[in-house]
Amino acid sequence: MPANLPPQYYELEREFKAERDPREKLRLAEELLSMMPKHKGTDKLQADMKAKISKLKKQIEGGEKSHGTRQAVAHDHIEKEGAGQAILIGPPNCGKSSLLESLTHAKPLVADYPFSTREPLTGMMTFETVQIQLIDTPPISPESYENYLSGLIRNADVVVLVADLESKTMLDDLKFVIDKLDERRIILKPQVTERPEDPRYAYKKAIICAHKEYEDEDGSKRTRLREMFPDFAMVATSIIDDDSLAAFKKTIYDSLGVIRVYTKPVGHEADFKDPIILRIGGTVEEAAMTLHKDFAQKMKYARIWGEGKFEGQRVQKDFVLSDGDILEFHV
Repeated sequence: MPANLPPQYYELEREFKAERDPREKLRLAEELLSMMPKHKGTDKLQADMKAKISKLKKQIEGGEKSHGTRQAVAHDHIEKEGAGQAILIGPPNCGKSSLLESLTHAKPLVADYPFSTREPLTGMMTFETVQIQLIDTPPISPESYENYLSGLIRNADVVVLVADLESKTMLDDLKFVIDKLDERRIILKPQVTERPEDPRYAYKKAIICAHKEYEDEDGSKRTRLREMFPDFAMVATSIIDDDSLAAFKKTIYDSLGVIRVYTKPVGHEADFKDPIILRIGGTVEEAAMTLHKDFAQKMKYARIWGEGKFEGQRVQKDFVLSDGDILEFHV
């Protein structure tokens, strides 16, 4: 049976063979595997690529060295935690690390010289009753682009492009970041409503963080940012302004496209400490499934409390939930 591989596969395969960085080579290998049609004609091709992926992972994790490459710690995947994962990217000294330090318990190296961040660092940011994972990353500039960044950005739920309102070269710096991501087939968008036709590309939802807002007294730089990114959500921040940091948290939460649903045992008060996190459009059944699939199957109905609903209204499994709803399950 013929493999019937798409034309983009062969272009990507040439890049894979020419690439020398093991982390970037691994990313390309995983893209190649995902592009392969799944049928008997590609069984051997899939097995060969899976073997190459396994070998590259061992190499990256320090299991072996290949000639001409150095051992490297794998940074291209960070396990998601909380309600979602937001990655901070931007040019040198734009303030990513100071944001992470102000919003989480993480302790990055914050310095007034460029390239102080060498490795990704995570922290958990609290928005009301939910935890959101933030990732600080090394800067993107003509002097530096860590290959593992491509994998991190592709895996994140939302990208935060941090603009330095203090920088005289702010727009040029941001244009370089956008162009570099385009080169890596990562396209930042204000909303992602469809998948790219070319499977080698990734569309990523992004928001613009106009950081160091007090350095833009007349607002002219924020105006230019809006002109450069007309349809993107934008939030102005300063680490000395708690209101701006609160607005940042809400903007991140809103961008994730999730809702919080709280539960209450029959005859007791609701538990507001540990909400169920669902995608917008999530149903009662999906909420029950997060507790246990057997529980969802045994559930007969639920009662609901929330904005625009009757107190204790009885609903069925297919009822669509809203942010802040309280559910009481009945089995």
